[in-house]
Amino acid sequence: MKAETPRDLALKALNRLTRSPAFSSSVLDRLFRANRDLDDRDRAFVSHLVQGVLRWRLRLDWIIGQAAHFPLRKIEPPVLDILRLALYQVFFLDRVPESAAVNEAVNQAKAGYPGHIASFVNGLLRTICRHKENVAYPNRGSDPIRYLSVYYSYPVWLVEKWMSELGADKAEALLEAGNQTPPLVVRVNHLKSGRSALVKRLAEEGLEVRPTSYSPLGVVVEGLRGKVDQLRAFKEGLFQVQDEAAQIASFFLSPLPGSTVLDLCAGFGGKTSHLSEMMNNQGRVVALDTNRDKLVSLAANAKRLGIQIIHPAVADATSDVSALFRSRFDRVLVDAPCSGLGVLSRHPDGKWTRDKEGIKGLALLQAAVLHRAAGVLKKGGRMLYVTCTISREENEGVVERFLKDHPAMVLENMKEEAPSWAAELIDEEGFLRTFPPLHRMDGFFAALFTKPSRSTVS
Repeated sequence: MKAETPRDLALKALNRLTRSPAFSSSVLDRLFRANRDLDDRDRAFVSHLVQGVLRWRLRLDWIIGQAAHFPLRKIEPPVLDILRLALYQVFFLDRVPESAAVNEAVNQAKAGYPGHIASFVNGLLRTICRHKENVAYPNRGSDPIRYLSVYYSYPVWLVEKWMSELGADKAEALLEAGNQTPPLVVRVNHLKSGRSALVKRLAEEGLEVRPTSYSPLGVVVEGLRGKVDQLRAFKEGLFQVQDEAAQIASFFLSPLPGSTVLDLCAGFGGKTSHLSEMMNNQGRVVALDTNRDKLVSLAANAKRLGIQIIHPAVADATSDVSALFRSRFDRVLVDAPCSGLGVLSRHPDGKWTRDKEGIKGLALLQAAVLHRAAGVLKKGGRMLYVTCTISREENEGVVERFLKDHPAMVLENMKEEAPSWAAELIDEEGFLRTFPPLHRMDGFFAALFTKPSRSTVS
């Protein structure tokens, strides 16, 4: 039996995602667990191919449609994935010869389909290769939305949304930024090290590293070959993988050593561990999530980092969480489930798994979580609302609705307390807002609330 090549494995992952849309990271994780003999170089190539096809899928489909001269729906989905995979290599990977990409695609077609399918794949790909410098996209002047959608590979509804909310120039810059492959960014665990010391350690392990532009704890890591969890510095708990924007958000909750903190939607706990480190591992951090597996990973990660104050608990943040606790919390973090439109460079599958109606539903969910969060916050306490999206409904819209329903809560202007390194990240409305094209990090939004010690309403 012929061994599967990296391209075969990438195709297998793409087929699974086509049949059942999901996070590509989870599909790739399962694929790699089933192919443990795959070396680091091939593993990276598979991931790059899958992420690249997802990132550029709409443009690739446009190119296929122009050459095929019949609707894409007449091409079987697995065959369409073969074509997408080959054309991604042809148009976006300079180091892959066109002949290699085409020949592999033909072999994949031969392996699963009758001879005429392989002939179709061969003929269409070779035709596209001959004319690849002359691809005709939609007319930008007469149909700018369609042009931007196809050229940058985003659904029409999202292009329209960002054009409406941001304006043409900022929207196009965001579309372009979302197609860039993001760097690996880590946060130093200051319980065990400092940033300068971590930079030195990672350099000793053969990596190219530099401090982040804003976060005082961040390090950009380049030149990593293999898995980050195999680094000695990782095993020793000297750092946590976390994008710079996520690092910055936690600073504004500013928990003190010895305080009590509730992380209502903890997930894998990147912010949970950061808050614990800010507290010098003193106090109590309760991490809630509905996913037990994520909390198990969170607990294991806390142990690696040397943190003992995190208490994971399985619970639904939209339920009456106040009934779970005898006392209220000094700080509450609402890292809300969101559309993830600010992290599409890391998760390009989000382009195709989100829609307008889904965003409306998420905004209702976020409002429900914020309502529950307010109920467990002490008087005089702080609550931080965070999303990794660029969507007015999920950001300003949720804040406005929350303040209308909770008139006693106060929205703080985050600029008044922002450290100098973060001042330019606070907008004129007092929100934290990171914009990928401008700040070269994920797109995050955060709003800070306080509950006054005395009610301001009668």
